[in-house]
Amino acid sequence: MSVDDLVLTPTGLRFAGRRFPCTIGRGGITANKREGDGATPVGIHRIAGMFYRPDRLRGAALPNWARPIRLGDLWSDDVGDPMYNRLVRAPHPFSHETMRRADPLYDLVMMTDWNWPEAVPGRGSAIFLHQWRRIGYPTAGCVAFAPADLMWIAARVQFGARLIVRDS
Repeated sequence: MSVDDLVLTPTGLRFAGRRFPCTIGRGGITANKREGDGATPVGIHRIAGMFYRPDRLRGAALPNWARPIRLGDLWSDDVGDPMYNRLVRAPHPFSHETMRRADPLYDLVMMTDWNWPEAVPGRGSAIFLHQWRRIGYPTAGCVAFAPADLMWIAARVQFGARLIVRDS
């Protein structure tokens, strides 16, 4: 392990010599991830992208590989969609999540390579690092943080950094 790794521990996420409180999926941690189970998958997942709301994060210290979330950006979560577990554009006839949300949860999103880019239908889509709804409130499988902590991590994380999730 390296200080560049993001390591999920029972007491939070360890990164760059600091520990950050975080929440995980309502289904806990699993070695057998399935679409809709609400679990955070065990494994070593690479940070494969970063998206942000330019209208809400003007002047934020983000890496040059961060990409703005545009109106009409969606994430496919439909196992029957040929574009399953990919960024797609509206209108999109399959089930999806809106990336440009009314709430602040996806104002800043770090995407992992979980089941991406070659997605296996049903293995689960979009394991993101994003803002939490509130402290202690579980996610649908992602890892969520306080807004200030998420921004601190995003300003320092390297593209391809490892998110390490171990079975407890």
